[in-house]
Amino acid sequence: MLLSVRLFPVRVRHNRAPVRELRPFEAGLYGALGSRLVSLWPAVGVNKAVLDRIIRVDHAGEYGANRIYAGQMAILSRTAAGPVIQHMWNQEKAHLEKFEELMVEHRVRPTILMPFWYLSGFALGAGTALLGKQAAMACTVAIEESIAEHYNGQIRTLMEEDPEKYQYLLQVIKKFRDEELEHHDTGLEHNAELAPAYSVLKNIIQIGCKAAIFLSERV
Repeated sequence: MLLSVRLFPVRVRHNRAPVRELRPFEAGLYGALGSRLVSLWPAVGVNKAVLDRIIRVDHAGEYGANRIYAGQMAILSRTAAGPVIQHMWNQEKAHLEKFEELMVEHRVRPTILMPFWYLSGFALGAGTALLGKQAAMACTVAIEESIAEHYNGQIRTLMEEDPEKYQYLLQVIKKFRDEELEHHDTGLEHNAELAPAYSVLKNIIQIGCKAAIFLSERV
């Protein structure tokens, strides 16, 4: 059976910087700059290798997170946990959309592992959901904690490179990091720690998450 995997949307490119309407989360970033934005980022002299690595792995991570929540919703959508998971999933969809845009704008190729993340992400989400709501929330805690730590590492890297040149990307990553931490806390509030073998389950998922990050940065 053939699987259709949408890596990123096709957009028409122009030689001049595009002028487009701000998305809701961008309006929060730019506020007083008004309802339209001329995208002049990245500035001249950015480290393209660092930029490519960050955008590629973050796109893969947000794609995987979307597949995990899709798997959880396939099992738990009609339970009390459904609206909670859907809210977190909606934020992950916005994260993925932003990184899809950045990939196109900066000509960053996706990881070749996208088909694998498509299947494994859904399997992880559905598999933990089948163990119950607490196990699904334990999965959320493990994944979001790993992603937040990963984003913190990227923030340190960009600050060391040049915070002025990477100001926009830093704002994006910081906002998404904060939302991942909210998801982490939501999982704890919904009894993630009551999942069977919580510590074992969390450690296994985080080992897999770290491996996924390592591979997606490089291939």
